[in-house]
Parts: sequence; C-alpha cells; structure tokens
Amino acid sequence: MAPIVADLGLEIYDLELASGVLRLSVDTPPGQPSGVTLDNIALVSRLVSRELDHNDPMPGRYTLEVSSPGLERPLRTPAHFLRELNKVVSVRLHHAIDGRRRLQGVLLRADDRAIVVCLDDTGTEMSVAHSDIERARTVFVWGSGADAAKKQSKKQSKSKQQSSTDAMTKEVAS
Repeated sequence: MAPIVADLGLEIYDLELASGVLRLSVDTPPGQPSGVTLDNIALVSRLVSRELDHNDPMPGRYTLEVSSPGLERPLRTPAHFLRELNKVVSVRLHHAIDGRRRLQGVLLRADDRAIVVCLDDTGTEMSVAHSDIERARTVFVWGSGADAAKKQSKKQSKSKQQSSTDAMTKEVAS
C-alpha cells in the first residue's frame, strides 16, 4: 500500500484493522503544505482496493475505509508527535502521574521515548513516556495554527508571571 500512496505524493499516517474494517489514514508528508482532498481519498481508495483484491493479503472479509487524519488527529507513534510540535494536544494516561490522568497543553518536545507538554492550566512543563500514554490527539484551536500557538504561549507566560507575582507578594507581605 505504501508505494501506491507515495506515488500520489501522500504517505500512510495510520493503519488499523478492527472488527472487519481496515482503516487507512493518509496525509501529506511532513514539511509539505497539508491538504488531502476528497479526490485524493477517492483515488487512494480505488487503487488500494484494487491492489488488495488482486493480492488478497488478509484472509476473510473486511471493509476498506480511507480518510485523512482530520483536524484532531490521533497521535499514536513518536513520528506523529514530532509532526505536531508547538501545537495543542490532549493526552490521556494509563495511570495518573502527579495526580493527573488527562493533560492538555502545547507539545514542546518529542523523541522516541517521551513527550514534553506545557500544561494549559498551570503553565508547567510535564514529561510523559510514550509507554504511559493511553491515547492522544491534537486539539483544533480556532485561528491559524501559528496564531493559536502564540495565544497559547502568551496564556502560559501570563500564568507563570502571575504565579511569580503572587509568590513575591506573599514574600513582601511576610
């Protein structure tokens, strides 16, 4: 499937087989303008379906669903996280870390082992191992991506400044 998708200037973003449905999510490669069209989806669906019918790599019946990852795309692999740096993400953890099971904030860093998120509510940075992540996705913020990230950063800076001001006020009052 990958060569068929690549020949169209796209890449496989995600692939999932569950309950007799093969879900293929395609996207533009990183660094290229995003925008998978309905025509792209229809063409990928026709070509991949033809290939699967010809080679029949999976026993039994299944339905092929082709889509783009969408605005609020799932983040399942380290590569997915790397593509979404400086964007707002929502993360659900397997188990609570520092009393939190759900996180939302700007994705600051990512590598093969972990991600670092600047939390919306506190402005603090939190590192989370990929193995601790149950589910994650991007969060669509109205406005352009750059504007949304700037607004998010300003909000977090104000939160940090307010915390510092509150701490200084307490010291002076003492």
